[in-house]
Amino acid sequence: MMMDEICQKLLDNIKNAISETVSGKKIGIAYSGGVDSTLISKICSDMDYDITLLTIGFPESHDILFAKQVNEILNYPHHTLEIDSETFPTVSSKINQTIQTENLSWNENSIAFYYVSKLAQSLSLDTVITANGIDELFCGYNAYREAFSEGESRIHQVMNEKLENELKMMKAVNLVASEFGVTILQPLLHSKFIDYAKTIPISEKIHDSEDLYRKHIIRKLASQINVPEISCTKRKKALQYGSKIHKALLKTR
Repeated sequence: MMMDEICQKLLDNIKNAISETVSGKKIGIAYSGGVDSTLISKICSDMDYDITLLTIGFPESHDILFAKQVNEILNYPHHTLEIDSETFPTVSSKINQTIQTENLSWNENSIAFYYVSKLAQSLSLDTVITANGIDELFCGYNAYREAFSEGESRIHQVMNEKLENELKMMKAVNLVASEFGVTILQPLLHSKFIDYAKTIPISEKIHDSEDLYRKHIIRKLASQINVPEISCTKRKKALQYGSKIHKALLKTR
C-alpha cells in the first residue's frame, strides 16, 4: 500500500528527530503498548536501533498487561518492573524532595521514570527514549476537545502551554533518572520537530469536541507501518493511570 504524502512526510520528520536526538544504537524505550510508544518502537526498530521495551507499573496494572499483549505480536525484547507497594511511599517522598514541586503530574511522571530508569540500569542501558510530545502536538489530551469549540487559536494556545510544561517537566524527570546514570530522551520534543508538527492541519489531529480518539494522523501512520491494530485504535490512558501510580500516590498524601 502506498503511503499518502502527509504520512510519509510525518514519518520522515520523526526519523530525522530520532537521528538528531539519539546517538547510540542501544536504547531502551518507555513502553505502554499504546499507539505513541508502539509507533516510536516500530520506527526505531526499522531504523536498526537495538531496542529493549521497558514497562513499569504495579502488579496487574493496565500498562503491564496491555504492553505484554501488544508485544506478543511485535516480539521485541521486553522487560517489566513491578512496583513494590511497601517501598512506594519512601520512593515517592524521596522524588518529591528531588524535584521540589507539589505539581501532582510532575511527581507522578518523575516517579514513573524513576522506575523506568531503575529497570534500564539493571539491563545496562543508559539511554531511554520516550514518545513525549505526541499528545501535546497532535491533540492527544481531553483539553483539546474543550479547546476545539473555542476555535483554532485556542487550540494553539493550549498546545504551547502544554509544550512549555512538558519541556520543563522532562528536565525534572532527567534529574531523577540521573541517579541511575540514565538519560531520558524525547526526540519528538526536538525544536525542529515541534516547528514541523505545528504546520500539520488541526483537522488531521482532532475532528470535533466529541472526538474521543484524536491524534488521527499518528494513528493512520502507525497503521500504515504495521503497528498492531489493537495499539492503533487504543484510546489514551496517561502513564500515571495505566501504571496505577496516580492511585498509589494519592494514598500517600
